[in-house]
Amino acid sequence: MSEQILKTEFSEVMQKSYIDYAMSVICARALPDIRDGLKPVQRRVLYAMDQLGLNHDKPHRKSARIVGDTMGKYHPHGDSSIYDALVVLAQDFKKGMALVDGHGNFGSIEGDGAAAMRYTEAKLKKFTQDVYLADLDKNVVDFGPNFDETEKEPVVLPVKVPNILINGAEGIAVGMTTNIPTHNLKEVLDGVIAYMDNNDITTAELMEHIKGPDFPTGGIVVNKSELLSIYESGTGKIKLRGKTVFEPAGKKGEKDKLVITEIPYTMIGANIGKFIADIVELIETKKLTEVMDITNESSKEGIRIVLELKKNADVEKIKNILYKKTKLEDTFGVNMLAIVDGRPETLGLKSIIEENVKFQYEINTRKYTYLLNKELEQKEIKEGLIKACNIIDLIIEILRGSNSLKDAKDCLVNGNTENIKFKNKESAIYAGELSFTEKQAQAILDLRLYKLIGLEILALEKDYEDIVNRIAKYEDILENKSSMTKAIKKELEAIKKEYSVVRKTLIEDGKEAVVIEEKPVEMEIAFLMDRFGYAKTIDMSAFDRNRDTVMSENKYVFTCMNTDKICVFTDTGSLHQVKVRDIPFVRIKDKGTPIDNICNYNSSMESITGVFPMGAMRDNKLLFATKLGMMKLVDASEFDVSKKTVAATKLMEGDSVVSVYIIEADRVTESYGDNIYDDMGDGIFSDETGQMAMFADIMESGGNIVTNGQEEAGEFVTEKLVVLRTANNLFLRFPLKEIPEKKKGAVGVRGLKLGKEDTVTNVYIMDAGDSVIVDIMGTEYDLRRLSTKKRDQSPQKPKK
Repeated sequence: MSEQILKTEFSEVMQKSYIDYAMSVICARALPDIRDGLKPVQRRVLYAMDQLGLNHDKPHRKSARIVGDTMGKYHPHGDSSIYDALVVLAQDFKKGMALVDGHGNFGSIEGDGAAAMRYTEAKLKKFTQDVYLADLDKNVVDFGPNFDETEKEPVVLPVKVPNILINGAEGIAVGMTTNIPTHNLKEVLDGVIAYMDNNDITTAELMEHIKGPDFPTGGIVVNKSELLSIYESGTGKIKLRGKTVFEPAGKKGEKDKLVITEIPYTMIGANIGKFIADIVELIETKKLTEVMDITNESSKEGIRIVLELKKNADVEKIKNILYKKTKLEDTFGVNMLAIVDGRPETLGLKSIIEENVKFQYEINTRKYTYLLNKELEQKEIKEGLIKACNIIDLIIEILRGSNSLKDAKDCLVNGNTENIKFKNKESAIYAGELSFTEKQAQAILDLRLYKLIGLEILALEKDYEDIVNRIAKYEDILENKSSMTKAIKKELEAIKKEYSVVRKTLIEDGKEAVVIEEKPVEMEIAFLMDRFGYAKTIDMSAFDRNRDTVMSENKYVFTCMNTDKICVFTDTGSLHQVKVRDIPFVRIKDKGTPIDNICNYNSSMESITGVFPMGAMRDNKLLFATKLGMMKLVDASEFDVSKKTVAATKLMEGDSVVSVYIIEADRVTESYGDNIYDDMGDGIFSDETGQMAMFADIMESGGNIVTNGQEEAGEFVTEKLVVLRTANNLFLRFPLKEIPEKKKGAVGVRGLKLGKEDTVTNVYIMDAGDSVIVDIMGTEYDLRRLSTKKRDQSPQKPKK
């Protein structure tokens, strides 16, 4: 076996395998193709339905049959993913133009799931047949082998419209994601025609036709002025709002109502239930005091969520609270990423239309080339039949005088009369001059006698004339780009005329929702954050009852006021701030929310080195230590700013923050009087002369041991010490007072002399005499056994 084993570097194998996997997910599963705007599973579902003959004018077929054919022939990735794709293609509240006609329970806008595939049925919509699957038999796209090379499947569907804009797309690949909003069919086709008329058209000019997204749920886009930059770059955020209607009380006993008739596209599904729950919570917490009740009267006819109001309620204030505190106002993150020529690429609006038009020219060139060849073939046959009708007596004589079909065909094609008996020599001479083509000869042999009727001959000549005209038309289209453009535009106009729908989403620049909030009641709460970055706050009673559990399960635990701010320091030298009230106040069993989602911290690019409440930092100092050994103290007041993210410290190239500590202000500036030190942490002090004495002896002689800046005789306050640990397990201990106070924009001073390739990994703050145990390769060491040196010295090995 040894000679059959290939030895290779493990990291190289893993890298290649991961890249292959990533590209497979990106190109063959998660992202749509720019040409037809479909993911592979969607394309295969539609093609399988076309092959099953599930046309719009035929009966529905069981979804399980469609899924089975798709999985068995084209998409061997599991039936649930195929059925999910089929369901979404049939949901008109998710797609701008639904492509599948579903029969049965295909889910609802409120998040109800579809029935099992054995209970539902489906067929293609007429729009899908005419616009997505037409001309597949005309060699307009390439076909490739399926997964086991037993079938052929189209590489791309010959879609005649920019489906990626009309139906949008969403998908999560490896390291990238796509999220494209839906648009109005008529507007998109107008934009395509405008681009074909002028290839130099700008995005702003295109937006005269394509006003913006058109979501199937309606709603309002309220940042119209930002759409141009979004469509130019292909990325950005669209701000959406639901539509509300005020219904004043009618009959006696009725109440005024605020009715939500349209929702943001992002609220589809379970978010509708969450929206209602959020409103209930606002009512219970007295933040929506003018709302008495809420009911969901939505049906198949549309969304209708009714809020019953108190008499003379301030409707604008209620709407602003809903926009500010619930999902009635939300953002749609746009990232127009698609597969272009086999590679993922982010495109703007013009680039998408440009790629689509290029594809239209390609499929139409192939279509008209195919049609031209067919017509040329028919022209050849018709010419042979017309010629044969003119000499039909000779043809009949050849057929009667032939011993076999082969001899007759040979005579028609090559003029060979050897094996044919003629009534007279003249016929033999004429027959010898015949030179029909193979196709003409076969058509003559297949000719039925009734075709010799006078009217049939006239019809044959008329067909020939029509064929000649079509050939001229197809040649003109293929030879002249203007003719090709005219043909494509004519087709687009026909699609627009038959299938265009009215725009549902309103585009405007809405006013910012402003809510004047009452100042919350100040109270102490507990902040918790686990090692995965999930943060939450809980009330103090729950914290006190479960203190041990909380301490063991969370990395950062402290108490703070609910009006405070939480400061998150990272290794990149940044400070991210978040208001405590923006952190979920939940039950102790609830998971919380990732800190990434509530502040600017990005866990994929930076790591947390310290989390503190601003209240604990105020009036104190912060100690910064970096990987390259730079240290400084900064007054915490420098971080009491309104910005969500600021630079907390300056770093040299290749450096990063290792630790951030809060140091009480009165423990920083040291005044020793006679400079008495406890080097070993064992209660034995030495003075400047090097003489040793016990603490009791010094006190008895009236000496002062003051390590916190106070100078009261006889007071013993231990000194703050800093211990730095390096990657090579070397340590340096020195007094905290040797670290100077600097501004946050300063680099700091060197804490120790690092050896080559060595870095600082840990920082310990301790009082003289404290016992701090560290583990080094399974052996425990006490840091109080370290000698106290001065800053900027070489580190040493610890003592057991």
